[in-house]
Amino acid sequence: MRSPAARSGAGEDEISFGRPASTAEGAEDTEDRAEQVPPSPEADAAAVATIGLTKRFGSQLAVSGINLAVPRGSVYGFLGPNGSGKTTTIRMLLGLIQPTGGSQQLLGVAMPAGANAVLPRVGSLVEGPAFHPQLSGRANLGRLDAADRTASPRTASARIDAALDRVGLLAAAGKRYRAYSLGMKQRLAIAAGLLRPRELMILDEPTNGLDPQGTREVRALIREIAADGTTVFVSSHLLAEVEQICSHVGVMRAGELVFQGTLEQMRGRGAARILVRTAEPELAAQVLGRLGLADVAVDGREVTAQLGSQAPETVCAELVHTGVPVSGLDTPRASLEDLFVELTGEGFDVNG
Repeated sequence: MRSPAARSGAGEDEISFGRPASTAEGAEDTEDRAEQVPPSPEADAAAVATIGLTKRFGSQLAVSGINLAVPRGSVYGFLGPNGSGKTTTIRMLLGLIQPTGGSQQLLGVAMPAGANAVLPRVGSLVEGPAFHPQLSGRANLGRLDAADRTASPRTASARIDAALDRVGLLAAAGKRYRAYSLGMKQRLAIAAGLLRPRELMILDEPTNGLDPQGTREVRALIREIAADGTTVFVSSHLLAEVEQICSHVGVMRAGELVFQGTLEQMRGRGAARILVRTAEPELAAQVLGRLGLADVAVDGREVTAQLGSQAPETVCAELVHTGVPVSGLDTPRASLEDLFVELTGEGFDVNG
């Protein structure tokens, strides 16, 4: 079946949560779609897997042959500057638009062919929440729940209350949507994705536009969802989001996936450096150069260089042997901000 979706009348918002594309946007590019690539056997073990996933809009290449591998049980941060292809990728994953080429799987099921089988196990929030402003939070969820033909009407009230309670909105369930804060609106959208038990949640910029309190609330909710064993795939352009809630990360740049791995693997990408604090920085710089260390730089009483294959203790021993008074020695790694700028060529909002 298709994920719950409803269209409102004149003057009301449109609601769409993970509905597969049928004749609209997906049909426009059917003619230029490449032959589907069969997923590899390893994809069955992943919550999200793609092979060569590609999307063109006319002459514009929006997503260029990406190979996603999202481990089950992970919180996967899909990071990149605005316009890098994150939302387009998410819309392809959910069947909202058709890919031009490649293939994708959700929970081991090929998409979009298996949409009816797999989408009931997937919750999603794409491009911000949209609800009927004059209805209460409970009434809005009621409309979405009623659109689910596999859900029993007899248990609808219990499902809706459970979802509202899960996101901390049960006390505000009778409040009109227009009176909700931005954080409450985002949480209600996540509640819509939790009306049924989900194995995978796909969230597109869930903290976008929120104040610090709303951001903390949504991040805490994502941690709670992940703690229950649900795989969370969350797109973001905020480094703080990735550092605080994600175990794995994929980095997009101009439609290409330029890095994928654990957060620790990302941190380990930076070239190890050595920092020496000394009253004799020029002499220390000469020693580091003699040892073959590259990119030696002096800044006041600090000298830095790329460590390369040298062991820090060997460098320290040589400095002392040469008569350099070493008051401090460190081996700092490049910051995540530096690494992301290196990968994407753009700066990021560090604090969110």
